[in-house]
Amino acid sequence: MLIEQIYTGCLAQGAYYIESEGQAAVIDPLREPSPYLDKAEKNKASIKYIFETHFHADFVSGHLDLAKKTGAEIVFGPLAETSYDSYSAEDGEVFEIGNVKIKALHTPGHTPESTTYLLIDENGKNHAIFSGDTLFIGDVGRPDLAVKSNLSKEDLAGMLYDSLHNKILPLEDEVLEYPAHGAGSACGKKMSKETFDYLGTQKKSNYALLAPDKNEFIKQVIEGIMPPPPYFPANVKMNKEGYDSFDDVMKKGRLPLSPENFEELVNSVSALMLDTRNQQVFNKAFIPNSVNISLDGQFAPWVGTLIPDINQAIVIIAEEDKIEETLTRLARVGYENVLGYLDGGIEQWKKSNREIDTIKSVSTEDLKNMLNSGDKLNILDVRRPSEFDISHLPDAVNYPLDFINDWFAELNKDTDYVLHCSGGYRSMTTASILRSRGFDKIVDVDGGFNAIAEAGIKLITNN
Repeated sequence: MLIEQIYTGCLAQGAYYIESEGQAAVIDPLREPSPYLDKAEKNKASIKYIFETHFHADFVSGHLDLAKKTGAEIVFGPLAETSYDSYSAEDGEVFEIGNVKIKALHTPGHTPESTTYLLIDENGKNHAIFSGDTLFIGDVGRPDLAVKSNLSKEDLAGMLYDSLHNKILPLEDEVLEYPAHGAGSACGKKMSKETFDYLGTQKKSNYALLAPDKNEFIKQVIEGIMPPPPYFPANVKMNKEGYDSFDDVMKKGRLPLSPENFEELVNSVSALMLDTRNQQVFNKAFIPNSVNISLDGQFAPWVGTLIPDINQAIVIIAEEDKIEETLTRLARVGYENVLGYLDGGIEQWKKSNREIDTIKSVSTEDLKNMLNSGDKLNILDVRRPSEFDISHLPDAVNYPLDFINDWFAELNKDTDYVLHCSGGYRSMTTASILRSRGFDKIVDVDGGFNAIAEAGIKLITNN
């Protein structure tokens, strides 16, 4: 028996490849099918089943492309209805893969169709659970993503409590838990950086599993949940109803564009110029009105958070060897309307004698001098409220990047602003968006709050 976790840091997502006696199953695959096809081909195995723990909101699953390329059956849990051929397992139904079995345990709560898959080894022993978004390491799935008119988040949280206590917690302590996500995902709020654990350890340490009763569980799970990113409903719809093939999406986006063609698309169809270079490369020379969301961070979730229309026409500015990665990571969250990329990148744009823009970054030493000058600074801390509440600069105002489309209208274009996040990624994205909307008096703190704290600058800290 082989179990392999395929973890993707950008989405903090875990997919799984399970193999026994030449047969394989894949659980919660990402959009591109090649990692799973390559593993099966290398091991001379055939993929028999593709198990989905639920209709994912934070990424577009690769089940359709993988099924078409392998003939594998797509399996969801009870209550799942799709616009394509799939199988809805009954609670307790068992599937055989070589000498091992996978048992579907219906665990509603995160969503009504959420299902945990229990792996039973060659000796008939419960070996592992693939818990999807039902149970994470250190957390449980948020219960507010599948709310209907007759089903509140409190209702779903109560269902989640019952699922955990009736289906998961009775399993043996030595059972391994493999969740769909880890720290950084918007599908939970207190997830660990660890990507798997023994169930027994979680029984003793997971705050949600330690709640004394259902009412307290519901309260704790609901408390402090941030609003979901706007792209979540669109991804659920794609996962339920289908989508274009990954190969076709990639082919469309690989179109090289001259500066003339690039500029024409921007003007004719209002294509968004998305620059995926490192933030401290972007700020030194970029195309006016382009937006920087760097591949060096959680690129895909930020795209989904900051670009409200999943069908937005996009043109790419990136290093030549990063085009494929950019297109792949966009496709993972359903952004498929990429019309091409700037051939030759920013250097080709410069050679064409077209205008470029810059954003000033200041060091922490510069910031110290600015703070000591006696002049009032308008400091925008674009971290999340939970980060800001722990510690922040005395005069900073919290404007989280997550909600920039809501708050930017509160700012004054004639005012000077100093921006920072924790390390510089989010603040440069913020700066690029503000610059594209006519804010010219902005500077970014290089290294962000981490560098500010290390420089010994006075902070307000809440214990």
